Amino acid sequence: MSNRINIAHEAPEAYKAMMGLSKFVEATQIPHLQRELIKIRASQMNGCAFCIDMHTKDARKYGETEQRIYLLNAWRETDLYTEEERCILAMTEEITLVSERGLTEETYTWATRLFEATYIAQIIMTIVTINAWNRIAAPTHLPILHTA
Repeated sequence: MSNRINIAHEAPEAYKAMMGLSKFVEATQIPHLQRELIKIRASQMNGCAFCIDMHTKDARKYGETEQRIYLLNAWRETDLYTEEERCILAMTEEITLVSERGLTEETYTWATRLFEATYIAQIIMTIVTINAWNRIAAPTHLPILHTA
């Protein structure tokens, strides 16, 4: 793949703002593993190899199992995920595919039964942030670091 524009270099203020969103996400109440599930699932849907690579490595670092990572794109077909994780994954898919239906009333109601409003806002901002990163990493062809 060819090298493309470096957003951090060419638009440093925009990149700094994105880093600010990432810092917000990292400081939320959402546990590390749930944040990584959001990031992996959205990145899978957006076809962002750089982010999939990064966040699967991060998830393993936080103790996520290979099996749950491998089955993430089929989470509805397994009982490996908690109800909270299933709701978060449904939110991730619906918000990532905002042009199809957006966050449905059914999923939003499910979230309000499980989470407080502040937590829902944090989930939404985590989803928005990884989608923005996907839209930076994929078109600029950020390179995957090969490890042995």
